[in-house]
Amino acid sequence: MRFKGLDLNLLVALDALMTERNLTAAARSIHLSQPAMSAAVARLRTYFRDDLFTMSGREFIPTPRAEGLAAAVREALLHVQLSIISWKAFNPAQSDRRFRIILSDYVTLVFFERVVERATREAPGVSFEFRPPTDDNEDLLRRGDVDLIILPEIFMSDAHPRTKLFDDVHVCVGCRSNKQLLQPLTFERYMSMGHVVVGFGETLRLGIEERYLLEHSRKRRIDVVVHSYSMIPPMLFGTERIGTMPLRLAQHLAKTIPLQIVELPLPQHLPFTKAVQWPALHNSDPASLWMREMLVEEASRLVSPLATSEPLINPDQHEYCPAHL
Repeated sequence: MRFKGLDLNLLVALDALMTERNLTAAARSIHLSQPAMSAAVARLRTYFRDDLFTMSGREFIPTPRAEGLAAAVREALLHVQLSIISWKAFNPAQSDRRFRIILSDYVTLVFFERVVERATREAPGVSFEFRPPTDDNEDLLRRGDVDLIILPEIFMSDAHPRTKLFDDVHVCVGCRSNKQLLQPLTFERYMSMGHVVVGFGETLRLGIEERYLLEHSRKRRIDVVVHSYSMIPPMLFGTERIGTMPLRLAQHLAKTIPLQIVELPLPQHLPFTKAVQWPALHNSDPASLWMREMLVEEASRLVSPLATSEPLINPDQHEYCPAHL
């Protein structure tokens, strides 16, 4: 079928080629033969008057013109799929929807476990695919490659809708035998001690506390960079290193491992808000609406991590800390 001279089927081929970057894989993904896909490439080149792809081995490298078309083509196809093809009433009890969600180990441990438990009761056929935070979260949302992203709100794009889930603050953690944590931690000692920090994505983008320090032209000593918060404690045991992490996660981990939690000597303990974001095209998707409502409801049931009678600094807890878990 042609629209103003363009065979709309070619857009499906172009989207597959941009996704797979390989002629054979792209043909397979949309159930075309390799000769048919080659013919589609030729017709695309003729219509757009551009090579669109160059070859590097067996990989298709898109030209600037193809890169410029990719987002609009994917958006158009997603709109057709969500608004025309796939639209139907959502019944959680009968759904087999798989939700692709970007979230950290922190959110998984302190929050999403209860969401999965509830979904198992209400929608036993629903499944989840968890992915770690990346450097191209906004592109994944734009292309509709993920359903939801849960991140600190300050790291989210303004191009897609979002809603608040819960608040948290940062604290400092260390081994229980760390004598430097026997007294309230000053900013000077915090900066001079060895740190274990989390790096997110392929570029190991550092967290909120590092962003604050860089804004104030302060540099701490970083001994170890790990790729998830739950990897911080093993790098602390038997040493005088410290780490910075959200209080909810520190309290969760301290239930089973010998972790000391002390106040962070930075302004107001660096509070932040966790939010959920979704592709703008999914805004009216019934399944996405159901999941987002569940997330907000479960988040509202969370107790504030500061609503505890136990002080963060507890000298009685300082005892021998094993070198390993």
